[in-house]
Amino acid sequence: MRAMLIGAPGSGKGTLAKRLVRDFGFQHVSSGDVLRQQMADGTSVGKKAESYVNAGKLVPDEVMVELMTSALKTLETSGKCKWLLDGFPRTESQAKTLDDTFDLGLVMHLDVPDEEIIDRIQHRFVHRESGRVYHTLWNPPKVDGVDDVTGEPLIQRDDDKPEVVKDRLEKYWDLTMPITQHYAAKGVLSKFTGTESDVIYPSMKKFVDGWVIGARCTRE
Repeated sequence: MRAMLIGAPGSGKGTLAKRLVRDFGFQHVSSGDVLRQQMADGTSVGKKAESYVNAGKLVPDEVMVELMTSALKTLETSGKCKWLLDGFPRTESQAKTLDDTFDLGLVMHLDVPDEEIIDRIQHRFVHRESGRVYHTLWNPPKVDGVDDVTGEPLIQRDDDKPEVVKDRLEKYWDLTMPITQHYAAKGVLSKFTGTESDVIYPSMKKFVDGWVIGARCTRE
């Protein structure tokens, strides 16, 4: 009962992942969380990853695969074999290597138009010191442009500026298209298209309901 959720930054993937965990009891396995935990625990693979992070370099495919497969094996050893991958694999090479250890039964591709994502993110502002996030349309501050708690100015992160978001999305699609094609060829990819998480989720939930009925928790 192994699943994965793919979605661009700002697509609402985090919101949908939380609902899937709530409704189906998945173990949420986020690549960022696993990376931080392995480094904090000082595991051998965590130390490998930390050497790249400290040097400001990307963690190589083989190290990321080792990190993630190690975490997944630990889950399954403890009897938790219903999990939801988030943020991994990020490349086709990682996907193929992951296949050597685990067969994914369901890959959900969240397909939100780039224009919608850019529009969402450009309305996001943060309080630098606390990290509090506001959205001028959905969660605006009480006073325009200032933090509710401190009254200090809000900023827009460089990563949230439209031109930067557009560039990030282009890079995301360059990496993601081969991954979706890889899983489509294996017959496990399902795409969910829309602009709002509240609209997308009911069809996603209905689909996963049917998948869970036919899925089995098996060991390698």
